[in-house]
Amino acid sequence: MNGILFPSGKTLDFVAVGRLCIDLNANEINRPMEQTMTFTKYVGGSPANITIGIARLGLKTAFVGKIADDQMGRFIFDYLQRNGIATDNVVIDRTGAVTGLAFTEIKSPTDCSILMYRDNVADLKLAPEEVREDVIARTKTLLISGTALAKSPSREAVFLALDYAKKHGAVIAFDLDYRPYTWTSPEETAIYYNLAAEKCDILLGTREEFDLMERFEHNPERSDQVTASKWFRHSAKIVVIKHGKAGSIAYTRDGEAHRAKSFPAKVVKTFGAGDAYAAGFLYGLMQGWTIESSMEFGSAAASIVISNHSCSDAMPTAAQVRDYIERCNRGEITAS
Repeated sequence: MNGILFPSGKTLDFVAVGRLCIDLNANEINRPMEQTMTFTKYVGGSPANITIGIARLGLKTAFVGKIADDQMGRFIFDYLQRNGIATDNVVIDRTGAVTGLAFTEIKSPTDCSILMYRDNVADLKLAPEEVREDVIARTKTLLISGTALAKSPSREAVFLALDYAKKHGAVIAFDLDYRPYTWTSPEETAIYYNLAAEKCDILLGTREEFDLMERFEHNPERSDQVTASKWFRHSAKIVVIKHGKAGSIAYTRDGEAHRAKSFPAKVVKTFGAGDAYAAGFLYGLMQGWTIESSMEFGSAAASIVISNHSCSDAMPTAAQVRDYIERCNRGEITAS
């Protein structure tokens, strides 16, 4: 129904590799960071949020990553375990690396930014020899995240994970998740993003992230069709390009462009929407739903998350997403 064939006989539905960090979300909203005095701590990082979202929807998940040997690292580890995410391949750093921090500024529901601290972070210390083939061999789906490509040895660990996934027949999804921190140049970013994307079945990113990948190519009109067609010449079967308020479009190899309706939300903040969308969309594909139904489910999940203060804690269950869709259809939920 959606062009993606997930392997059978696997004990895990979903494994992600990449960033595990801490989100410190401003409690005093509708003001700049300079006037914010208190924050609430959550587990963060796009691949972590997506995995938490998939687990909350009822699927069997695991994570491949590295955490600091400190209180924040232990908080992340415990949170993953409490949410039923297998931590067999979550490695503890012994070099003195720290946990990445992301402070969020909520000036208004539509004016949000992130102040990120990424120097000497543990997640970028994940080495290839620490990636367990047996964990990836057991999964139907592997998700990689662009931030994990920013530095060695994490970069090489991701490429080894991709090789393991290819070897064992997993569907590979790439959440582009570009953050300027830790990259040395746009050229470096484009090269490694392209090398990774060539191996992936599903690509999810913003128009701006795809523009970054096309630094050495000719697409002056920023055409989605030109972008998607490039990846269909490699491994991609679905390319999702997000256009902010204009919504997302999923392109498939048959030349179709799929769209789905969005849902209203009483917006608290904008970040977390992409992670919730990815979790809901991939969940729908794994259920064998159509692309439009999967997009709709992801969109509803995103609306729930941006209506809450947190990202990871707000990831909804499948029942909560279905209820939200029904309430929107009845007109009980309107935009703020």
